[in-house]
This record gives sequence, C-alpha cells and structure tokens, in this order.
Amino acid sequence: MKISSILAPLKTLALLAAFSISSISFAGVEVQTDENNVTLAGHDAVAYFTENAPVEGNSNISSIHNGAIYHFSSVANRDTFNANPEKYAPQFGGYCAYGTSLGKKFAIDGKAFELIDGKLYVQKSEVVQEVWSENTNANLAAANKNWPKIKNVAANAL
Repeated sequence: MKISSILAPLKTLALLAAFSISSISFAGVEVQTDENNVTLAGHDAVAYFTENAPVEGNSNISSIHNGAIYHFSSVANRDTFNANPEKYAPQFGGYCAYGTSLGKKFAIDGKAFELIDGKLYVQKSEVVQEVWSENTNANLAAANKNWPKIKNVAANAL
C-alpha cells in the first residue's frame, strides 16, 4: 500500500477541520465576502483572466454584483467586468471550489485559483489548490453536483 493512499484521507480531514473554523464568519451569504462585503479577498476578477495572476484591487475602483463588492486594479478592468460580470465572477459564489466539491462553503484567500474552460475557480489556499488539482475533473464534477444543493444554505449550516 502506498503512503500517499494512506495520507490522502488524513489530508482531507485536516483540511475539513481548518475550513470549518473559517466558514462561520461567512454564514448566510450566497456570495463569499469578508466583513466589508468585499469578494475575492479584494482581488481584481478581470486580472485573473488577463494577467493569469491574482492582482490586488483598489477599493476606490469598485463595482457591486450580486450584492458583493468587487475591487479592480484599473478603471478599464472595472468597465470590462461591468460589461459582462457573469464571465468574470467566480464560480460557486466565490467559495472554495474544493470545499464545494465536499458539500461545504469555505472562504478563500484570493491567491489560489484556476481557470477552466473560461471560468474562474478559487480555493481557500495554495495547499487546497494542490489537493483540488490531484483530481480536477472529479472534484469539478462533485462541486457542480453539490452547488445547487448548498448555494442557498448558510456556510455554518453545512
């Protein structure tokens, strides 16, 4: 038996324990935001696509979509977002995609992300991104299956 097959369940349990602590403060919101109602941990949603990197947004250049405040690094990015917000908004309400695959809602750090078929998927951390990437297709299928069931449920109720 391979060590990695033994450690995988332990890794998942450790991640679940860490996630459950952070999800309480975000209870009851469809879009994952911080205490100031800012999503994506303040990162520019458009820059994930144009820069293929997390870029800090500026609170003076912002837009509201689905009740959440998005920050942008430039007026051009804000205008691009406003022209087609669904193209740039993160999947699963900006909650951790791996958490969604487990039927949970976890906050994200804004730094760990992946673009798949032109859609933005964000993760709690780079470590979680690595776990997600071990089986992206299965995790994405599970997340897509779970999201309709959990999207209107408070994070701390999951």
